[in-house]
Amino acid sequence: MNILEVEHLTKVYGKGDTKVNALNDISFTVEHGEFVAIIGPSGSGKSTLLHILGGVDNATSGNVVIDGTDISKLNESALAIFRRRQIGLIYQFYNLIPILTVEENISLPLSLDGRKVDRRQVRDLVETLGLEHRMKHLPNQLSGGQQQRVSIGRALINNPSLLLADEPTGNLDSENSKEIISLLRLFNQEFKQTVIIITHDEKIALSADRVIAIEDGRIVRDEVRGV
Repeated sequence: MNILEVEHLTKVYGKGDTKVNALNDISFTVEHGEFVAIIGPSGSGKSTLLHILGGVDNATSGNVVIDGTDISKLNESALAIFRRRQIGLIYQFYNLIPILTVEENISLPLSLDGRKVDRRQVRDLVETLGLEHRMKHLPNQLSGGQQQRVSIGRALINNPSLLLADEPTGNLDSENSKEIISLLRLFNQEFKQTVIIITHDEKIALSADRVIAIEDGRIVRDEVRGV
């Protein structure tokens, strides 16, 4: 069953002499429970693609259907609600709220949605992330690897349809990078979470079940590994 359908996606910046085709007629699907790496050099369009999939940028044309909902047809307020409930986003620089504790940062999407925080759910997630002794710590009291674990927890607290990670290890050393990728694989394999990760690192891409390579805004390779 397809959790994501991308149809003829195009993104154009500028006009005339300054016109740039960041994405050029991209189409692909992702099945529920897949772990997909999207790779490509700087400027290839991979981050632009992820931002459109995450509903934080708009395509010039084409459609993005997530779990049966065409997000390209949602108005701004409906898209904000859908994004908060159905899409988990992980960024390279964590984007944590500095005045909130680990527990509060992870629970933030629920609070913003006006939903009651399930303390047991938060505790279970925190334990899986290995942060049970950091619940009351602020971000500046954590290492980079711990901060990225918090951002993973925040992205997963709503059990999203898609977990999107934009260079999640780009600000970490090799040891922490391995741990973060292992955590993403854990949530993918044990909890059947669909994961799409953007990376320029071929070694990280090798941890995925499927690799989509993008160059100059086009898909140049789409292969399933280990089959």
